[in-house]
Amino acid sequence: QVQLVESGGGLVQPGGSLRLSCAASGFTLDYYSIGWFRQAPGKEHEGISCISSSDGSTHYADSAKGRFTISRDNAKNTVYLQMNSLKPEDTAVYYCTAETGPACMGRGYWGQGTQVTVSS
Repeated sequence: QVQLVESGGGLVQPGGSLRLSCAASGFTLDYYSIGWFRQAPGKEHEGISCISSSDGSTHYADSAKGRFTISRDNAKNTVYLQMNSLKPEDTAVYYCTAETGPACMGRGYWGQGTQVTVSS
C-alpha cells in the first residue's frame, strides 16, 4: 500500500522554526521527485519546494527561498522540510507529494497534510 505521512506541524510564533517530515511506505522515495505544497484557507495549492529524482536538485518558490530547506534521507525513506523565520503568511496545511519524472507537478501521490500555524 502506497502511503505518504506528514508530521511535524504545529503552532509556532513568528520567527520560529519547524521541521516537517514526509515518511513513505509501499515505495522507495529516491526514485521519485518529492514536493511540498501548501494550502492556506480560501487559497489554491501552492508549490513550495521540490527535490528532483533525476539529479537531486532542489527548487523553491520565491516565498520559501532563503528560509526553507528540503532534504532527503534515503535510509529512512523520508523527506524533510526545514522551515525557519516563519511568518504568519506561512500558515497553511502542508502536503508532501511524490511522482515520477524530474519535476513536482502535484500529479502523483499526496499525503494527508499537516497543519502549520504561525501566530503570536
